Amino acid sequence: MSSDVARRPIDLRPVMEVGLGQQVGQLRAAPVELGDGQPKAVVAAYCADFDVDPYIEMFFFPGDTLKLALIAEDGRIIWRRDLGRGVVPGMWFCPVLPFDLDGDGVDEIWFVNNLDADHPLGVSRYCLERVDARTGKTTGQWPWPDLGGQQTLSATFRNFVLGGHVRGEPVLVTAQGTYGSMFLQGWRPDMGPRWELTIDKDQPGARGSHMCPVTDLDQDGVAEVMWGERCIELDTGTERFCADRNVYRGHSDVIQPVFDRAGDRWFLYTCREGDRDASPRVALFDAAGNRLWGDVDTGHMDMGWVARLGDGGRQVAMAIRIGHKTCGPTGRFHEDTEEFTYDALTGEKWPLAFSVYRTLPVDLDGDGYHELVRGVPGGDGEVLDRQGRTLGTIPGTVAVASKFLDRPGEQVLAFERDGTLRAWADRNACDGEDATERYAHPFYKANQRLTSSGSNLCALGGL
Repeated sequence: MSSDVARRPIDLRPVMEVGLGQQVGQLRAAPVELGDGQPKAVVAAYCADFDVDPYIEMFFFPGDTLKLALIAEDGRIIWRRDLGRGVVPGMWFCPVLPFDLDGDGVDEIWFVNNLDADHPLGVSRYCLERVDARTGKTTGQWPWPDLGGQQTLSATFRNFVLGGHVRGEPVLVTAQGTYGSMFLQGWRPDMGPRWELTIDKDQPGARGSHMCPVTDLDQDGVAEVMWGERCIELDTGTERFCADRNVYRGHSDVIQPVFDRAGDRWFLYTCREGDRDASPRVALFDAAGNRLWGDVDTGHMDMGWVARLGDGGRQVAMAIRIGHKTCGPTGRFHEDTEEFTYDALTGEKWPLAFSVYRTLPVDLDGDGYHELVRGVPGGDGEVLDRQGRTLGTIPGTVAVASKFLDRPGEQVLAFERDGTLRAWADRNACDGEDATERYAHPFYKANQRLTSSGSNLCALGGL
């Protein structure tokens, strides 16, 4: 691992700033590739309201509409669109994905739109929309699959858009469902159907996750999506395995691929919410879905990540058990939290002298180790090194934590309530060999684009 002894102290500064011209309660973003010779950019989906959740005890009627904007690295807003009253401003209603399906070197922007402005929950008029990333103009619309029939609000509105590659060929994936029946569709570059998969609510095995990481666990050039604890390859939509198929039928809040660089092998770390009688609640599996270790017999494990915090880049896994969660117009709140930390690969307890609640990992200085930012909603923005020492503060809520600008280290994109959006970076950053290898790994780009579709903000921590 790169040494952090001779490095200059982290000097956090904003390197890009833009005013969005309104209050912002939610903002999701992801890097966008505009082609050779074009500036670095991000697509942002934002609204004055907090993220609207479809669960009936958390759903609320928003007062604002969702906007899409493409923002250049110098802070220019290249284009902006108001999606109108028909689109519910929430991640599970309107996922957004930058992905180059046609292979021309320029991402398209894909999102779930609603063509009926008078009926925001009228799923029959929902569509998958494709947008030219350079202009913001619509270039195609296709009916959004509605295969579940009459369901609860929470089951109906769990939408995902993701993408991966099969031996170099791009495949777009649309998906619906998390807690019951689940439906996934693969699409060819011409938007012809490639495959379709239905996972019935009564089938054995885990349900979905709020994450949808794209992997290549066996490194055969065929990408997979981890759909909860099921590994589904993107060539034919075939399930390769389902971890703990006959042990766990609940929903996994976290499904995190973990790469062991020394052994050149993948693992899967999970934190479980549902199926309360099943154990363990925290587990690690190998790349074939065999459980290697597990811990915690009961409870709702609501948050978790993996980060390189130990000497030599040793990976630490975190899980947080909660007693109760509420969510609404004023934010998301947890009661009775309890933290668990482990050596990710062995499951041995790894005590930390500081709290990891509301943190996410990011390598700001490029040394191959992660810093932690308390940047999830409700966090105070404190930035910690791997020993828990305070390095500074990044105001606001984090929307992106990866290398999305052409400068050393990873950067953090954070928004504040007044509509200020800033990119933060370490002015003393210097990318070491380990960090450079990490940025170049296919997993990095495949999952960097997923931060505006699903809860994938921490997915890169496992690499």
